[in-house]
Amino acid sequence: MSELAVVGHTEWVEFLRVPHLPKPGQILHAEGLLAQPAGGGAVAAVQLARLVGSAHFITALGRDSLGEQALQQLQALGLRVSVVWRDQPTRRAITYIDADGERSITVVGQRLSPQAGDALPWDELTHCDGVYVTASDAAGLRLARKAAVLTATPRTGLGILEASGVQLDALIGSGRDPSEQVPDGSLSHPPTLRIATEGDQGGWSEPGGRFAAIDRGEPQGDTYGAGDCFAAGVTAGLAMGMGSQQAIALGCRCGSHCIDGVGAYAAMMVGL
Repeated sequence: MSELAVVGHTEWVEFLRVPHLPKPGQILHAEGLLAQPAGGGAVAAVQLARLVGSAHFITALGRDSLGEQALQQLQALGLRVSVVWRDQPTRRAITYIDADGERSITVVGQRLSPQAGDALPWDELTHCDGVYVTASDAAGLRLARKAAVLTATPRTGLGILEASGVQLDALIGSGRDPSEQVPDGSLSHPPTLRIATEGDQGGWSEPGGRFAAIDRGEPQGDTYGAGDCFAAGVTAGLAMGMGSQQAIALGCRCGSHCIDGVGAYAAMMVGL
C-alpha cells in the first residue's frame, strides 16, 4: 500500500443551494445543505485515503470551536491528522450551489498553513510515496520534497514555489481560475509535469497535450471539490508508478465521481 500525505489548509465550509447567484440589490432565499471541514487540502487528503485506505494530513487550524469540530470530523473521515493550532480563527467559507450544480465560494478569514518551523512530524514525509501540497512555506516544500513524488497546486503561491528551489513532479491547477495561472518563466525550476484542468472540457498537460473529461452528463450534486479530487488522483497515480497519462486518467475518474454528491465527500471514488 502506498504511503500518501497532504500538507495543506482546511476551511470550515457551509453549503447553500440557490437558484442562481444574487444580482445587485436582490434578496435570495437559500436552502442550507450542510457544513463540514473542507478546502483543497482536506478534500485531497480524504480522497487519497479513500483510494488507498489511509492518508496523513498535516494542517493548521484555529484554536476555536470550529477548529475542534474540524479535527474531529476529519479524523472521523479516516484521516491521520497532525495539527498546529493557531491563535487566528479557523477560516470559513460559504459555498453557493446553483441550479446547474456549479459552485461559487466566498472565503472569510486568513488561510492557515502549516510551516516548516511548526512542531509537526515532517520527518515522516521522507517515507512517503507521494505528497500533495496546497499550503505551506518554502522551507515546508523543501521538507515535503523528501517524498518520492511531490505535487502541488499553484495556490500554494508562485513566490513560495520559486523560493523553495524544488522541482515538483507535477504542478496541478485550474486552467480557468486566474489565481492558478502560471506564466511562462515564473518558475526557474519548472515542474516535470504541468497540468491545467478546464472542467467539462478536460484540460491539458505539458508534456502530453490535451486530455478529455469523462463524458457523464450533468452533475447530480455539485462541482465542489472536483479539482481537489483530480489532484489527489494524479498524485496517487504518480506515487504508484503510473505514467503521466494514466495518472491523469485516474484524476479524471476521481473528479467525475466527486460531482455526483453534495459537498466534498458524499460521492468520492473508493479504491482503485
